[in-house]
Amino acid sequence: MTVTLDQPLSLPCGATLKNRLGKSAMSETLGTPGNRVTPRLVRLYREWARGGTGLLVTGNVMVDRRAIGEPCNVVLENNRDKRLLERWALAGREQKTHIWMQLNHPGKQAPKALNRGAVAPSAVPFSDPKLGRFFHLPRALTQAEIADIVRRFGESAALARDAGFTGVQIHGAHGYLVSQFLSPLSNQREDEYGGNAENRRRFVLEVYDAIRARVGDDFPVSIKLNSADFQKGGFEEGESLQVVEALAQRGMDLIEISGGTYESPRMAGQGVKESTRRREAYFLDYAEQVRQRVTVPLMVTGGFRTLEGMNSALADGATDMVGLARPLVVEPDLSRRLLDGRARDCRVKPIRTGVRMVDEAAMMEVSWYTLQLGRIARGKAPLPDAGGLSSLLKVAGVVGWRRLRMGRLRA
Repeated sequence: MTVTLDQPLSLPCGATLKNRLGKSAMSETLGTPGNRVTPRLVRLYREWARGGTGLLVTGNVMVDRRAIGEPCNVVLENNRDKRLLERWALAGREQKTHIWMQLNHPGKQAPKALNRGAVAPSAVPFSDPKLGRFFHLPRALTQAEIADIVRRFGESAALARDAGFTGVQIHGAHGYLVSQFLSPLSNQREDEYGGNAENRRRFVLEVYDAIRARVGDDFPVSIKLNSADFQKGGFEEGESLQVVEALAQRGMDLIEISGGTYESPRMAGQGVKESTRRREAYFLDYAEQVRQRVTVPLMVTGGFRTLEGMNSALADGATDMVGLARPLVVEPDLSRRLLDGRARDCRVKPIRTGVRMVDEAAMMEVSWYTLQLGRIARGKAPLPDAGGLSSLLKVAGVVGWRRLRMGRLRA
C-alpha cells in the first residue's frame, strides 16, 4: 500500500502521529537571557500546531545552564518554569499534534560570549581557526562529569514529560556533544568512551537508557543523528549505520536523519550536489541504506521543497516522515495546505546579502530565519521577501544585546 502524507504513523512505544509531516528542530533563541521559558514560545508553537503538522520538535533545550549553545536557549534542570512549560506543551498539543522537546548539550560548541568554559570528550579545538576563535578550547570530561551529563538528560526528559510534552528528542547531530562523542575526530579518549566505534557510541546509548528509565516504555524517545559529519577523519556513514542498529535494538521510537557540523554545514545545504538537490532530500540515499538494516521509523529532514518530492520519498519507503524546517517558518500553515491539496511547493528561496563571504556562511540564513521566528512569536506574519543584509544587521544587534545581558548575568 502506498504511504501518503495524511496517513498516521504508529511508533514502537504505542504512540501515534496523526500524519507524516514533522517540524524539525530550529533553535528559536526565544528564552530569556537567564534561559527561562517565555510566552513567545507558547505563541509560536500554537501557530505551528494549528498549521496542521503532525509532529513538532522544539529547538535546543539545554540540560545544563553552564553549557549554552546560543543566546537565550531554554535550560531545563528543574521545575522553576513549570507553569510556562505546561502552557508551551498545551499549545503544541492543539489539534492532537505531538510536541517533542529536543534535549541538547553543546560540548565544545559553546560560544565564549555565553560560557565561562567548554567541555568535550577530548581537548580538541575546532579545525578551522576562523571559527575556533569564537569558542573556548574545550577541556576533556572526567568520567564523573560524563555520568552527571547522562543523568541530566534523563532528568530533563522526565521534567518535559511531566509538563505535558508528548516525547523527547536527543540532539545527536550537527557537532554537539553527543555527536562529538561519536566522532573519532573529536573523541580521542582512551577509556571506555573512546578508542573504537563501540566505545564511542557508549555515551549516546547511556543517554538513551537514562531517558528511557525516567520516562517509561510508552513515551516516545527520538534522536537526531548525523548520516556523516562530512569532515576528514570524522563520523562516517558506515559507523553511523552501526549506531542506528544499536539504537534500534535498544527501542528507539524515531530516528531523524541529518548531517554536517558547524564546520561542514550540510544540514543547511552547503556543499550538496546538484543531483541531490533535484531529488530534494539531502540525506535520502543514506536513509535507504538504513531502511535495509532496521525497521525503526525514520524522518528525513533537509531539502524537501515540493509535494511531489515528499510523496515520492514516502512511496519509495526510504522514510516514514517528511521533516520540514525552513518552509514552516515562511509558511506556518504549509502542512495543512499540503494535506488538503492547496499547496504544491514551498516558498523557500536562497537568502543573499550581496557580500560573498557572508553569503557563503551557513549562519547567514540562520539569522534570517531567526528573525522570522521572532515575528511569528510576537503574533506577526513572517516576511518572506525581507532582505538578507537588513535582516542580518537586525539579528546581529539583537544577538549582541542578548549576549551582553547573558554575560552580565553569568558574571
